[in-house]
Amino acid sequence: MMKSLFSSLLLVSVLFMNSFSEVQGKKWQGEGTTLNLESIVIGRCYDYIRIVNPAVGEKNCSKIWEAFKNAFIDKDPCSILPKDYELFINLSFHAIPPNKSLFWENNHLLVNSFADRGRRYMSLANTLFGYLADFLNWCGQANSTGLDYESCPTTEECENNPVESFWRIASTTYAQHSSGVIHVLLNGSAAGGAYPEPGFFADYEIPNLQKDKISEIVIWVVDDIEGPDRESCGTFTVEILENRLKKLGYDVTCTDNYKSVMFLLCPDHPDDSKCALSSSAPAAQRGPISSDRGGSWDGLMFVSFAGFLFRLDLVY
Repeated sequence: MMKSLFSSLLLVSVLFMNSFSEVQGKKWQGEGTTLNLESIVIGRCYDYIRIVNPAVGEKNCSKIWEAFKNAFIDKDPCSILPKDYELFINLSFHAIPPNKSLFWENNHLLVNSFADRGRRYMSLANTLFGYLADFLNWCGQANSTGLDYESCPTTEECENNPVESFWRIASTTYAQHSSGVIHVLLNGSAAGGAYPEPGFFADYEIPNLQKDKISEIVIWVVDDIEGPDRESCGTFTVEILENRLKKLGYDVTCTDNYKSVMFLLCPDHPDDSKCALSSSAPAAQRGPISSDRGGSWDGLMFVSFAGFLFRLDLVY
């Protein structure tokens, strides 16, 4: 009898401890904090102010890291708000050159390549505050000064997570300080629509554009090289975007498969017809001289030899 009672109590204790452990060490569905986060953020900060964009001037990279960390450390990772990053934004902020802003949806890698680290355009990831966090993941834990390297909450689990809230305030700040001609790069092959709603561009960037500082909005809709042509200018969600911007009073132009962007996709698809270069020059000027292009090898050799003799005669 006593042995049976002891076994029952032991089983209850084990179940209780397991439940308690699960509560204390709750695991989220998202990836954990990027390893060596502090070193990466501080290193990127110095890389940016020394090499990528020295024009921003001196920044205190250690203070920027502390402001970034204090926004979410020792807090419930589902209760982080955009305003928690305000000090970080203030410390890392710098001017965005006119006509250089490049907004996007469903084109992260392509945009980074096209912007060329701010040399061609300055997307959000090419600002200092965006550069520091691009492709990173992070979160803390309630009642702990440590980072959670095991898992972090996804947006589906809770909207007010550290990463989501960061990009909300970063997107808002970026939009507020963009000026001149605004560029928008959309993916015409995206299954969810070239202009998704909800989305960062729709929800946080368009509402924060400063109309009095903007002369034009240029939209580029670029399809994946081997992807379907789901959307183009004037159709489906792109048309919705165009109409929204026009109703807000913006001058809007839209171009399908803008060549300068398309060719950045071609190194991975060199034989695709979309990657073929064209020229208006006559064929004889574009290729080797042959009998069917208005000349012959013998003729070329004769002209070359005659030229050589002429130069030789001048010398002597």
